[in-house]
Amino acid sequence: MEAKQTVFVNEFTNGILDPAEAMLGPVQDGGYIVANTAPGCWGPMITPCIRGGHEVTKPVYVEGAEVGDAIAIHIRSIRVTSTATASGNDRPVEGRFLGDPFVAVKCPECGTLYPETKIVGVGPEAIRCANCEADVTPFVFTNGYTIAFNEDRTVGVTLPQEAAEQIARDGHAFMATPENSVQNPIVTFAPHDLVGTVARMRPFLGQLGTTPSRPLPDSHNAGDFGQFLIGAPHEYGVTAEQLTDKTDGHMDINRVREGAVLICPVKVPGGGVYLGDMHAMQGDGEIAGHTADVAGLVTLQVQVIKNLPIDGPMLLPVPEDLPYLAKPVTQEERAAALRVAERWGVPQLEESLPVSFIGTGANLNEATDNGLRRAAEVLGITVQEVLNRATITGSIEIGRHPGVVTVTFLVPLPYLDRAKLTGLVRAQYVKG
Repeated sequence: MEAKQTVFVNEFTNGILDPAEAMLGPVQDGGYIVANTAPGCWGPMITPCIRGGHEVTKPVYVEGAEVGDAIAIHIRSIRVTSTATASGNDRPVEGRFLGDPFVAVKCPECGTLYPETKIVGVGPEAIRCANCEADVTPFVFTNGYTIAFNEDRTVGVTLPQEAAEQIARDGHAFMATPENSVQNPIVTFAPHDLVGTVARMRPFLGQLGTTPSRPLPDSHNAGDFGQFLIGAPHEYGVTAEQLTDKTDGHMDINRVREGAVLICPVKVPGGGVYLGDMHAMQGDGEIAGHTADVAGLVTLQVQVIKNLPIDGPMLLPVPEDLPYLAKPVTQEERAAALRVAERWGVPQLEESLPVSFIGTGANLNEATDNGLRRAAEVLGITVQEVLNRATITGSIEIGRHPGVVTVTFLVPLPYLDRAKLTGLVRAQYVKG
């Protein structure tokens, strides 16, 4: 099939990223993916027929992307379409799942696995098994909220019970779930523990990446949540070694937003770019476990980088999201540094630009070690050198608790040259 300049996406997986499934596209190298994304997390979590914690778009085949390459994904625009959503802390309900409530839900009455459901009324018992009408929700809130947004999508306000229940009765409309989405809208639960809280909006993608080389639940395509798959009793259980087939597309890093560039590994032919789990806002760490999931419109531009065999993603944040020490050196700072260099006989100053290497693992310590190793491998240097550079010209930042971090530092241009990344990084940070 001839590759298209623009591929429009309004289809979703059943929660499983399966490299054997047909992809959409292909899209040209340098072409665009325009997607209407479905809300993530809570909606799919209360929709048992979805076999993962999210409802992400069907992957798109990128022309020319081969295993061992990488794909740079330029996030050109993100627009929230939901007018309200709900979220909060979760508690699994025992007896309603097989090993993992995100992946393998079963009805506690009739025992059907991945049952179809229907909505009966509003509140936390509204999701019913289509076979026997039992309450089948695998998760409930421990503390939750319903939040509505202004027309400009700049702020949200959490609502009282009466308003939350009004939204619950027309949940799909308020959440703007796409036509082909099958999820139950989480506003159906009408949570209202927080009332009158004002939150700034700054949307980003919690899921953005490429297809793993084995079938994995979308929410578990990461080093932390992927731990739940090791030895799991359901059909998507893996060994620790098999988990390395992941691509870490589920990051929940709030810096994966409009204007950023995400560089992703290609582990299957065509890469298989997918996205979803848009969030209206989130502080570093997503410490509540969930944030305000929304539907939205996203435009991406894809660029194949040949022969860059990376294990996990790399991020070029927008300049204002960079840690202070990792911001590009200004002309004034360089002039001051030259005076120091001349005084002490330093023959030449490094020229460098920032890069964030994403690390994941069972916990934040393992994620940090993973990010450090990935940086060393991509740049062809030692972990010890990465440690020093990240300490004096960068930072370790939490993407998601319990196990996603970014290792950000100023990388010397010769290292970027070696990795064939100089042009891409320079375009992000050197204007004019």
